[in-house]
Amino acid sequence: MQGILMITAIAGAENCAAMLSKQFQMPVEVASSRREGLAALRRQDFLLAILDESLIEDDHHGAEALLRHTGPATPLEINFALSGYGRVERSVRAALERRQREGEIAARTAVAAIRSDIREGLAGLLLHAELAHAEPGISPSLAAKLKTVVALAGSLRQSIADIPPADISKRSFA
Repeated sequence: MQGILMITAIAGAENCAAMLSKQFQMPVEVASSRREGLAALRRQDFLLAILDESLIEDDHHGAEALLRHTGPATPLEINFALSGYGRVERSVRAALERRQREGEIAARTAVAAIRSDIREGLAGLLLHAELAHAEPGISPSLAAKLKTVVALAGSLRQSIADIPPADISKRSFA
């Protein structure tokens, strides 16, 4: 998933797309109507879908259809009739940065949840293995196996505790 989709019928959209492509080092596709925009959104995923406010205001049902089909793309509404390239570029930059931050937060949250689940599972495994090992009357071979399970679970728990939190700030989720 990469690139930007601009849905606008305004003159000069191709020039704006070329400048955005150069500025952000990614492809920018232009769709000159809602229908073309929907077709592009169905064909591939985009990072960002820039929607011309004039197309949205003219047909609320069509706008809702566009917004429903943006998929993973971050929708960005811009009034191309009133906005120069500088404003469009700033809005795109802000949207891409916001998307990056949200991706980093989601990744950190996922990593923390996975770590917590693994820790809880290992703690339960360790506890039950220790309790089973402490049972009177177990065979020596079972005791040896339970001792190995306790040692392995303890080792895994320590290994997870020693891993620093993931540094995902340099990764791209765009």
